[in-house]
Amino acid sequence: MRTEDFWKLIDEARAGGGGEPGPVAARAVALLAERDPEDIIGYARHQMRVLAASHKADLWGAAYLINGGASADGFEHFRGWLMTQGRAVFARAVAEPDSLAELPQVRAASLSGEEFAAEQMLSVPWDAYRKATATELPADRDPVRTPDLNDFWDFDDEDEARRRLPRLAALFVEPPME
Repeated sequence: MRTEDFWKLIDEARAGGGGEPGPVAARAVALLAERDPEDIIGYARHQMRVLAASHKADLWGAAYLINGGASADGFEHFRGWLMTQGRAVFARAVAEPDSLAELPQVRAASLSGEEFAAEQMLSVPWDAYRKATATELPADRDPVRTPDLNDFWDFDDEDEARRRLPRLAALFVEPPME
């Protein structure tokens, strides 16, 4: 599956999913299950590449600030939610994690405490394959490697958060006392 096809399917799921992660994921499963099993396998491979490309320390830091913490699984689920926001938002967040501060729902979350996660988005290809074939998605013989995060930083370090993610820190880190 090509990049355009991957994101087009997600856009179609978003259009019919009401914008909430659960319905978007369910719609993506339904749409993908209508395709050839090889397309579903291609989607799974592409999703793994998208997740590997977004496995970056500053994006993890952004998820940590926004959600009030993010374990390894929490970061995966945050990126599942990020996928439900579409290609443009996803790509911009990967390139510039601090851009997430511009999203209205993220700004609102700084007041409400809402957390963003879509674990169900990560299981779309497995659920679609099972629905389409009544069998399990075959294991990928050439798995995508997750990059090593050598530039990890202490996400609880408010000064570092302000330096790396100033717009998000302004929303989620208590301002210093003067």
